[in-house]
Amino acid sequence: MRLRPNWEETKLKFAVEFVPQEAYWKTTYYAMLAEKSGYDYVWITDHFNNRNVYTALTNILNYTDRVKIGPGVTNPYVLHPIGLAQSMMSLAEMAPGRVICGLGTGDKTTLDMVSIPRNKPLRTVRETTQIVREITAGNRLTMEGKIYQISGVKLNFKIPDPVPVFIGAQGPKMLALAAEIGDGVLINASSPKDFEPAFTHIKEGLAKADKKMGDIEVVAATAFSVDKDLEKARQAAMPVAAFIVAGCPEPILERHGIPVEAAGEISAAIAKGDWGAVFSKVTPEMLDAFAICGTPETCIEKINNLKKMGVTLFITGSPIGPKIHKSIELFSKEVLPHVSD
Repeated sequence: MRLRPNWEETKLKFAVEFVPQEAYWKTTYYAMLAEKSGYDYVWITDHFNNRNVYTALTNILNYTDRVKIGPGVTNPYVLHPIGLAQSMMSLAEMAPGRVICGLGTGDKTTLDMVSIPRNKPLRTVRETTQIVREITAGNRLTMEGKIYQISGVKLNFKIPDPVPVFIGAQGPKMLALAAEIGDGVLINASSPKDFEPAFTHIKEGLAKADKKMGDIEVVAATAFSVDKDLEKARQAAMPVAAFIVAGCPEPILERHGIPVEAAGEISAAIAKGDWGAVFSKVTPEMLDAFAICGTPETCIEKINNLKKMGVTLFITGSPIGPKIHKSIELFSKEVLPHVSD
């Protein structure tokens, strides 16, 4: 069996996620600030309508010394898994031991804009994970998969260790698969209502692979916003919550009592670019279900609740707060000391 890091004995770790929608130097500055502020990971989102994720990650590696980095998350529909493995290896050569591959099935809303279907997501993620593992391990890969057929591919450079793969998941089958084959499970949720059933499916996947909880990172990939002003924190989280609702599976919407029709209206407004309509349709219930947002005290309580459930890595995802740099500093000073023990 491939040796895996044991996450069981480590304290709760923290990551920050940035959307590369601003100039590269600004995203890099945020990453440097995050490292200085005590974060352990920096994730960069991967959507075609923002700056390139791998260019952003390369720049961040050049200006940081400690934080682990990776796409949070990329997908195998826009970029072929061989290209993904090549990108991961190139980054890992620059900074051995600091690169993680965050993998998922992509954002439905944006992929629909360019007519990219997310066909057979479970099989696609399984085969992509295998490809990334084999290629980054320096092996020559021949594969007759149901999705990908590869004949004798090996990159002409090596890195010390294979790149770990963290898999983004929401639905029961993807959660089980992520636990079975991944080094980490990125649970795209902010509410305990979603984590309770998630752990059931994670345990199913672990059992299938003869693994235990300590063999993987359990990651809370949250939409996060902190500010001393409660209303400002909630307003900042509204756009992200809207996109989450628009692409959310029906069972999860139903779990939180959110009408499927309301999610459809938000999705239609996003497609039209009618942002006034989008924000007007985001309800307080949607914010509470799909974001952790509020004052430091509110965030501390919610993070500690997830920690008690078994989360080992917490991501302060977009938007982070009304002013990114101020919210990073606020998180470092008034939240982190109360949740990292």
